[in-house]
Amino acid sequence: MGGRRPRTGHEWKVLAEACETLLDGLPDLVDDYLRLLAEHSLTYGRVIPYDQHWQEAEEAIRIGVTAIRAPRGSPRRDLEHAQWLGRHRAQQGLPLDLLVHAYRQAGRLVWEALLEATSARQPERLAVLMRSSTMVWSAVDEQADTVSEAYRATELELRRRTDERLQALLDALLEGRQGPELTSRAAAGLDLPEHGRYAVVVLPLERRDGREPLHRLIQGTGMRFMWRMRADCEVGVVAMAADTGLDAVADLLAVGCPGPGGVSPVVEGLAELGRARRLAELALRTCPPDATEIARLDRRMPTALVVSQPDLAGRLVSDVFGALLELDPTDRTVLLETLDAWLECEGSAGRAASRLYCHRNTVFNRLRRLEQLTGRALSRPRDLTEMTLALDAHRLSPSG
Repeated sequence: MGGRRPRTGHEWKVLAEACETLLDGLPDLVDDYLRLLAEHSLTYGRVIPYDQHWQEAEEAIRIGVTAIRAPRGSPRRDLEHAQWLGRHRAQQGLPLDLLVHAYRQAGRLVWEALLEATSARQPERLAVLMRSSTMVWSAVDEQADTVSEAYRATELELRRRTDERLQALLDALLEGRQGPELTSRAAAGLDLPEHGRYAVVVLPLERRDGREPLHRLIQGTGMRFMWRMRADCEVGVVAMAADTGLDAVADLLAVGCPGPGGVSPVVEGLAELGRARRLAELALRTCPPDATEIARLDRRMPTALVVSQPDLAGRLVSDVFGALLELDPTDRTVLLETLDAWLECEGSAGRAASRLYCHRNTVFNRLRRLEQLTGRALSRPRDLTEMTLALDAHRLSPSG
């Protein structure tokens, strides 16, 4: 209850004597104070044990009353205590509005007690004491402001630490660390089921093009995304409802980013997030450099097998396309684009010709030339498989 001193020595003497009388009856005042707080809200009793609350309230009121009669220029112990109490109550979890109410309630009780003590013992001094009201209530406002600032700063720091702890738990799961304690802590902290349907998404950082942020697009979708930034990519964990499929995940990502991106298969539980992350990264590796699509691993399994074994993929390209690779680059590109279009069109020369803006006979001629150069026939399933995988391997290689 510190603050500006009364204007005259007589005013200060009247206030100081009233404070001395109040301190003699402080235990009764604290009892009344805690009773009023309990009547206002039961939360005080739930958050703060009664004995602890009584001791802290007695100390706070004593410090505040003592500050009133302290010599001019004395340290503001009441504000120092308000800072401490603001931090302490934030750590305990008492709502800020109840904390501010408690300070103002204490100020009202102290002022009423000062008036009552003066009126009972020396009523002729009551008018003098009343001139100190502005100073007392100014001190209460200062304390309330101080306790609020300390509370908010502590709350922000606690939230930051909580966020960092939860992010660390999520990172540990994505790195493949397992254990019942880790998954249970992560489930509780992140408010996720320990055993549920999850997928992992990997997006390269250079994908951004100024479109609407993903965190806005995912609202109301029935999916929950949690994102972690890494040096070269963003990793998202998707918590999926029972009726949500990977199509919904891929479609949503296609709207939110231009691609490319990789999506893992669905895994059952937080303990599988590390494996899901590796599979999502593998799905992303199946995308050519200029791709814009979101790749689902369950639809890219043959290509994923190729890119997961770079040495064997290089050997496959040289074995299947050896003679083709010796052609002029322009000629080689035309033949490979024709094969790619023919495969995309499910073996239809007519549809491939439309896509390539040429005659269907031209497509047949190019495919026959490919067969001659590779020594393989597209009509034989095993040869077709080798050429398809070799095409993927070549397209995803640096030279391709």
